[in-house]
Amino acid sequence: MLFLTAYNGRKKLPFIPLISSRIWLQVHIYAGLFTGFLFLLHIEWRWPSGVFETALALLFVAVTASGIAGWWISRVLPSRLTIAGGEVPFDRIPEVLRSLRLRAERVALQAIPTARAKTLADFYTERLADFFSAPANFTAHLRGSRRPLNRRLNVIGEVRRFLNAEENASLDQLADLVRQKDAVDYQRSLQLVLKGWLFVHIPLTYGLLLASVAHVVVVYAFSGGTR
Repeated sequence: MLFLTAYNGRKKLPFIPLISSRIWLQVHIYAGLFTGFLFLLHIEWRWPSGVFETALALLFVAVTASGIAGWWISRVLPSRLTIAGGEVPFDRIPEVLRSLRLRAERVALQAIPTARAKTLADFYTERLADFFSAPANFTAHLRGSRRPLNRRLNVIGEVRRFLNAEENASLDQLADLVRQKDAVDYQRSLQLVLKGWLFVHIPLTYGLLLASVAHVVVVYAFSGGTR
């Protein structure tokens, strides 16, 4: 278990000329699976009955489950980001989203004097403002679903017949901004999961390590080993 925990330390010290991080990861995965097998042998393939033992077992299951989820995430999501193209650095995403919102608002407002009507501005306020105001469709992006985007573009298409030529030109700009916003939301959703799962797995791992030490101390004490 200490060896498994050491992988996190290896990632924080990439400049030290040790085994490559890729090999460390492979060893970490196989060692984790082997540790799971040892755990099942230790509990004799039966769920423990004591309160502390049950809590320890639940913690072990949580660490294992988050580790398997992280393995899947680290294998699948990066390739999806690569296929999508145009990756935006995670720390710049809020700035990009804000820029898209301001551009969309500007297009909607500028259409009023140009078209001498505020139909497009009203449509933006009622149907698009919420979309541009915050990240959207997190779970849909994780599933790779384009239904929310297609639904929003269909709504944009439906309003087109109520607009004049000048407003339709502005509507085309809004549709393009909707696609850009959806693409950035997609990047944000996948990158958030890639970065965020470690904030679950690592604390659980350290918690399991401390609980295991406490378990050994308690067992040793009650077995008379401290005498």
